[in-house]
Amino acid sequence: MSLETRTFTITRDDLVRYARASGDHNPIHQDEAVALSVGLPGVIAHGMYTMALAARAVGDWFPGAEVVSLGCKFTNPVVVPAEGGVELEVAGEVKAAEGDLTTVALTVTSGGQKVLGMPKAVVRA
Repeated sequence: MSLETRTFTITRDDLVRYARASGDHNPIHQDEAVALSVGLPGVIAHGMYTMALAARAVGDWFPGAEVVSLGCKFTNPVVVPAEGGVELEVAGEVKAAEGDLTTVALTVTSGGQKVLGMPKAVVRA
């Protein structure tokens, strides 16, 4: 069963707020010159923020359910432009339902490119 794709817009302001909340003040998430100097294509979103947005989609699809596990590999950066923002799309497909546990395979993309590898969530209803 496919779940309705969720789209989130990530802005530089979001990255500043996430840095404050998480304590991750790595300048590659806020400073274009630093990001470019280390070989990145520009300022990138925090990997854990990207994963948190995937978790938000899971929560929207299964309101009130407990997220038992959520995992992925960080495979490609989400480049966030100085003006406007970038869209992150989270698609999901229910792969298994056993008892009160549901396994959901996720596809997380930005600009048509997968940014998380093998993302999967297990929820308990």
